Order: sequence, then C-alpha cells, then structure tokens
Amino acid sequence: MMDDVYFKRVMTSILLFVLLVLSFFLVKPILMSIVLGILLAFVFSPMYNFVYKKTLSRNLSASIVSVFLALIIIIPFWFFLPIFIDQSFKIYQAAQGFDFVTPLKTAFPGLFSTEGFSNEFASILHSFSTKVSSYVLNAFGQLILNFPTLALQFLVMAFTFFYVLKDKDELLIYVKSLLPFSKEIETKIFEYSEGITWSVLYGQVVIGLIQGISVGLGFYLFNVPNALFLTLVAIALGILPIVGTTIVWLPVAVYILVTQGTLPAFGIMIFGLISNFADNFLRPIIVSRRTQLNSALMLIGMIGGIFLFGILGVILGPLIIAYLVILLEVYRNKRMPGILLQPTEK
Repeated sequence: MMDDVYFKRVMTSILLFVLLVLSFFLVKPILMSIVLGILLAFVFSPMYNFVYKKTLSRNLSASIVSVFLALIIIIPFWFFLPIFIDQSFKIYQAAQGFDFVTPLKTAFPGLFSTEGFSNEFASILHSFSTKVSSYVLNAFGQLILNFPTLALQFLVMAFTFFYVLKDKDELLIYVKSLLPFSKEIETKIFEYSEGITWSVLYGQVVIGLIQGISVGLGFYLFNVPNALFLTLVAIALGILPIVGTTIVWLPVAVYILVTQGTLPAFGIMIFGLISNFADNFLRPIIVSRRTQLNSALMLIGMIGGIFLFGILGVILGPLIIAYLVILLEVYRNKRMPGILLQPTEK
C-alpha cells in the first residue's frame, strides 16, 4: 500500500514537472507581454480603485482603465513614430559629417588646446553618436517590420492587464496559498515587495519620464533640432539612477551656445536644472513611507536587465534583485530594512 502511494506521488511530481516545463516553453515567446501586463496593472491599480468606487462594477472599471491605457499607448505611437524615424535618420546623417572639433574648442578652449587630443576626442564622439543613432534607426525599422508580432504581443498584454486588474485580490490570495512561508513571513514579503515595486515603477520610471519631458519642453521652446528624438533619449537616461538627464541637456546647451548664442543655451540650462530639481522634489513625495532599493543595486539591476530582457529589463532587473534581497533579509530574520534596502519612513 505504501509503495502504491509513493508511486502515485512520484508520478504526480514528474507529471507536474513536465507540465511546468512545457508551459514555460509555451508561454516563453509572450512572457514579457504577460509580465508587462502585470506591471501595468500594478501601476494603474489606484486608478482602477477610484473608478470602481464610482461604478461598483469590476468589469466596467477594468474596461474603462484598459481603454484609457490603450489610448495613451496607441495615440502617441501612431503620431510620433514617423517623427522619431525621421529625426533618427537626420541625426544619423548629421553625425556622419558633423565637425565636433570646432564646438569643443570654442566651448572649452583650455581643455582642447592640443590638436591631437581634440581630434581623438572628436573621433570618439563621432563614433559614439553614429552607433547610437544607427541603433535607434534600426530599432524603429524593426518595429515596423515586426508589426504583426507586436500587435499579438500587445493583445496578450492587454488581456493580462484587464484580468489582473479585475481579479487582483483573488490572484494575490492564490499566490499566497502557494508560498511555503508562515503568515507572518508572507505579510513581510508582500509588504516590502509592494513598497519596492512602488519605488521602482513610480519613484524611478515615472520620475524619469517627468524629467525627460521637462528637458524636452526646453528643447522645443528653444528650437533645438530633432527635439523629439533628444527628448526620448532624455527620458531613457532619466529613468536610470545616478545617470540622469544632465548627460543629454548639458551637451545640447553647449552646442546651442556655440551655434545660436547665450540666451537659448541659458534657457535650456534652466529647463535642465528644473528637470534635476524635479528628482529631488518629487521623489520624497512619491516614495515616502516606502522601502527603497539601494541606488547602486538599482543601477546594476537596470543595466543587467537591459542585457537580459531588453528595454523591459529597466523595470524587471531592479525588481528581481529587490525581491532577492527581500527574501535574503527574511531568511536572515533581521529587522528590515538594512544596507541594501533603504529605511522606510514612519
């Protein structure tokens, strides 16, 4: 009898393992879309809760939020993609014949007084700008070529978003039922996981978006060439911790100083400083009373995530490291947070 029970357990375990492996390979091509749908559901959860209080219908509330999300994705994509491609091509062409030496000598005469050093530095800048603009141009080209696949990925993301938003409470209960931890540890894990997720998505991504848009507004007001492309770059770098938008607006301000004069360059610098100030002003408001991942680990997670997952790795990388740190802290059975997780305000 014992042998029969043991045999059934072993066969059940093997069958479960095989089905898990097959399910992984089945879901693998659309895994990033599913993850993105879950993350977006977390981001828009406050909006869903607000709408639900008005409608008292989960289906209707999730539908309204889903339509809103679709509009804020599709409309900018439809209108701005051709402009992005056009500006990427213009920057690629300009990078081929742009004279980097003269602006550098004009802006920093003492630093670039040596001809050999100036030419070498200009060559590095030329190579870098050519590769970046070429990469972006190719990325947009692939976006158009792979449109049918992207449409299916978007469909998966949309359905995941809708059902996670609508049934998030039941999903949380189900996930908790699978965890091999006590109720106390479960509560700790979910409390710190929610705080970390909030800090990464709102404190890093949303603030980076606001910083990039602030810089982009300055580019538009002072007629910087290819402003939309530069705004996109500023947003991407604004999301990265430590790096920030300064690496975009400062060289642009120097270029404008040389080509257009003091006033527009000064204006761009003002908007750049406002962008930097936004980080110091908004971050304490958005992530107050939340556990935050150490900035160095955040940066490592983002860069590693980009290599592993692509652009979505900017979000997934820090979250994976953060959840690992949370489990390690729970395993240590110490009072959290520690050096890797910055203290939560009380």
